[in-house]
Amino acid sequence: MKEPNRILFVSQQIYPYLDQETPIRMLNRKLPEWFQSSGYETRTFMPKFGEINERRNQLHEVIRLSGLNIIISEVDHPLLIKVASIQSARIQIYFIDNDDYFYRRKGIVGVDGEEYKDNDERSIFFARGVLETVKKLRWTPTIVYCSGWMSALTPLFIKKLYADTPFFEKSKVIVSLDNDEYQTPFSSKFSNKILGGGILNSDIRGIAGLPVGYEDLMRLAIDYADAIVLSSETVNQRLLNYAQNSGKPIMPYAGEDKEAYLNFYNSLLDKEDEE
Repeated sequence: MKEPNRILFVSQQIYPYLDQETPIRMLNRKLPEWFQSSGYETRTFMPKFGEINERRNQLHEVIRLSGLNIIISEVDHPLLIKVASIQSARIQIYFIDNDDYFYRRKGIVGVDGEEYKDNDERSIFFARGVLETVKKLRWTPTIVYCSGWMSALTPLFIKKLYADTPFFEKSKVIVSLDNDEYQTPFSSKFSNKILGGGILNSDIRGIAGLPVGYEDLMRLAIDYADAIVLSSETVNQRLLNYAQNSGKPIMPYAGEDKEAYLNFYNSLLDKEDEE
């Protein structure tokens, strides 16, 4: 019997864990349910932002998955994995946590209009934490869906950092473009923080040694993605042009049209079977 296709959702924002019902949060809440009800296996990850109420949402630590250290700028940062369930949808959400990057911080990416200076490292930690946890689960995804700029390094890491392992070898990576941009560029040291382990300066030449704004980061994500989804009615036009010029499959904005998502994902899998 053929194994079911597996989709890994790497999402920056999911309702109800972040209270405000924005369109992107609601979409990220519904996508895993849609695909799971259509025969896919799913795993869903998001950052454990400090404003998430652990008691109200019944989060608990998964001891067997926690304990790994992720090194950023030669500093070890312990990875904590927590989990909660959306009972009505019968899905679990895994949370990437760390005392330095997420614990007890107000706001998602900043507070009082000022963005956190370590948002660059938070995005590195989140993407690495997800992929290391999935490996530990021995759960190889068929498709990896990346929503939000904090997930933007996932395609690069899959294609370069894990290039020597067959674990993600056949995974198709989808990048979602939305209208939630960060405003303060990452420092020019950002590129040095992601070098090594198979990632070379030539792999990130567009950002090497430079301040990295939202558009720069998302262009890097598009470079290493296999397909792009537009998940907001309006997205950055320059990024849309860049995606269109890449020649990669693009799914137009479809709101909460379940069938549109299913058809697009299935078309990527059908293309893989043809190859």
